[in-house]
Amino acid sequence: RKMAASLVKVCAWAAGRDGSGLRWGQLVSSRGVSTKGRRLQAASLALGARVRPLHLLLVTGGGYVGYSQYGHYQDRQLEKLGIEVPPRVANKAQVALYKSIPTRLLSRAWGRLNQVELPTWLRKPVYSLYIWTFGVNMREAAVEDLQHYRNLSEFFRRKLKPQTRPVCDSHCVISPSDGKILHFGRVKNCEVEQVKGVTYSLESFLGPYTWTDSRNEEDTGSFQDLLVTKEGNQLYHCVIYLAPGDYHCFHSPTDWRVAHRRHFPGSLMSVNPGVARWIKELFCHNERVVLSGEWMHGFFSLTAVGATNVGSIRIYFDKELHTNSPRYSKGSYNDFSYLSNNNREGVNMRKGEHLGEFNLGSTIVLLFEAPQDFTFNIKAGQKIRFGEALGTM
Repeated sequence: RKMAASLVKVCAWAAGRDGSGLRWGQLVSSRGVSTKGRRLQAASLALGARVRPLHLLLVTGGGYVGYSQYGHYQDRQLEKLGIEVPPRVANKAQVALYKSIPTRLLSRAWGRLNQVELPTWLRKPVYSLYIWTFGVNMREAAVEDLQHYRNLSEFFRRKLKPQTRPVCDSHCVISPSDGKILHFGRVKNCEVEQVKGVTYSLESFLGPYTWTDSRNEEDTGSFQDLLVTKEGNQLYHCVIYLAPGDYHCFHSPTDWRVAHRRHFPGSLMSVNPGVARWIKELFCHNERVVLSGEWMHGFFSLTAVGATNVGSIRIYFDKELHTNSPRYSKGSYNDFSYLSNNNREGVNMRKGEHLGEFNLGSTIVLLFEAPQDFTFNIKAGQKIRFGEALGTM
């Protein structure tokens, strides 16, 4: 009996030992898993601390820019070999991403900064840096003394010395501004080339043909045909890019009558030649002011296109025009007629007369009809100055 009791105790102790041993193993195992989990959590937190959104954005953005520049390098190498390379046009996602940048807000901030009066001692260093960066020729300015300009806005809108830009009298159309010729020629199939190989719609750029009462409702021709008012004429265009260092005012390119103004609020993307080659219909996306009317050969229009930091477009004879407003409806436009009961001619402009100004560099687009023997006297990519000839019959 004692032996049986002792055997029972031994079995019970063994069972208890096994059970506690099992529980101890489970405890050790659970503690190991918990320790590994804490280590993983600590590692993930450390990784999150090291990889921040700004760093990630810089890395991905830098990689994209590097890839893009390598592509441009390859294109230049092919062009040196005489191989024509089609332009790399941005897709809709890239355009949408670019338009998401608050360029209108930045342009308004830049405009306010331009109005801040600089201390006299600071004017020469600031303006000298701008002159050196963008190659401004101050010898042409009416006032060469840099301390005369109280703020950046006055410096940008500086006037030129008399006879610095003589107006060509032997040609019917002159350059309205200083700048670089991006493209020119005849308009074909209602498409206009902003640079070679990249086009935009003529109707999207000018808007619906509602600015004149002379339209025949029975006319079913194309939008381009509606603009050509005289039989045998053709529609021509010329695109001039104003760099930040160029003279910022623009003038009347010919003798004409301005009858209508159409203002398109919009984006303020850069209009430099590189972006113009990248974004199709760039000029249709950006804010612009279209002045339309007539000259001796029919339809004539001048469009001032806004750009980044160039939300301010000023037309001297139009005090009602206000550009780069904080709010606007996408795709909208505002019409204003210069014709009235007392003035049936509109605004008469003489060739070379002051017309308006930009706050910084931008783009001017001329669209006009002329006889078939009209020829341009310019080359794509050449520098041109206000008053020099564009073309003649």
